[in-house]
Amino acid sequence: MIVLDTCSIIWGALSPKDLSRKAKNAINMHEQKGLVFCDISAWEISMLIKKGKLKVDETPTNFINAILDSRNYIYQSITPEIADLAVNLGKEINKDPADRLIVATSIIENLELITADKNLIKSSLVKTVW
Repeated sequence: MIVLDTCSIIWGALSPKDLSRKAKNAINMHEQKGLVFCDISAWEISMLIKKGKLKVDETPTNFINAILDSRNYIYQSITPEIADLAVNLGKEINKDPADRLIVATSIIENLELITADKNLIKSSLVKTVW
């Protein structure tokens, strides 16, 4: 299994060409066991649609459900352990709550994270693929 950040989920669904070769390979390699979709990504996608930063011809609910149905996604809720770690991560991880929750999920589940976020890639706290 592997965790996908929100941008990786969106790019995988709408514009796979924006994913790096390594990210595409990792997704294909891990899909059978499962691709972790953090629940905060559903919120982020909904907000992007609401703000007009992500244009789709579906409601957020239908779009997110279509993504979840498109691959072997495992929907990961925020657990007490993930929440605790997310608020206690050091300054190395930016202040964005979604990024902190996604990183915490990767750490707690001991899984790599697919992300293009340079801040997260530079971090020594989580192993990333891009």
